[in-house]
Amino acid sequence: MTVSQGTALITGASSGIGAIYADRLAKRGFDLILVARNEARLKDVAARITAKTGRSVTVLPADLNDSAGLSHVEAALKGNADITMLVNNAGFGSAVPLLQSDIDKMVEMIDVNVTALTRLTYAAAPAFAARGKGTIINISSIVAIAPELLNGVYGGSKAYVLALSQSLQHELANKGVRIQAVLPGATATEFWDVAGHPHQNFPSSFVMSAEDMVDAALAGLDNGEVVTIPALQDATDWETYEAKRKAMAGKLSNVNPAPRYRVKASA
Repeated sequence: MTVSQGTALITGASSGIGAIYADRLAKRGFDLILVARNEARLKDVAARITAKTGRSVTVLPADLNDSAGLSHVEAALKGNADITMLVNNAGFGSAVPLLQSDIDKMVEMIDVNVTALTRLTYAAAPAFAARGKGTIINISSIVAIAPELLNGVYGGSKAYVLALSQSLQHELANKGVRIQAVLPGATATEFWDVAGHPHQNFPSSFVMSAEDMVDAALAGLDNGEVVTIPALQDATDWETYEAKRKAMAGKLSNVNPAPRYRVKASA
């Protein structure tokens, strides 16, 4: 058996990207705690992984949009010193334009994509920092940097995940905590069915398999990337974007308004 890497807690682990992370991390030597609403599916994933790898797999059925369920997962993160990795994968999206969206569904999206992810991160990060070791992987999306592509609330929620990850890396890197934001493009999972736009509607050249997406993301983690965009073919595109963003950051506060905003004196 591979030497133990500790325990990885993975949300949204009953299918798709989360289930593949579970498989790949178990093969890397992690024991697992798998979180999702569907207990039967979780047990199926756990049984397959245990049979293939021999790793310990615990299922933790919980609805992250329910305060009691979320608190249960937070308690597991705070109380289990064996946990060395958190994969914040749970979330859902929408392809419905704002004017046709149900506001209650949009708030539910924020609750899962933003609030639950934040609370779980806050549950894990202090313990990781205190031990000087730990990894937090946050699954964002390409809409974090291309919000025009889909529903704006979804894009906004994923932009939050990216910004939080970059800020955490800035704060925690010197404390031994690894942070990675993963920005998948179109991926062949049930996500798109829930979003109202099945992935079969995309050109096949746009859609990456979930297996390839996770394998690429883990390769990015191995390479020390803070932001991994599996479908972006030329890494210099992202590096140029980030360099310009960081260069602009020092110019965003000034005692004077920019000349283009100065009020012209009345004649």
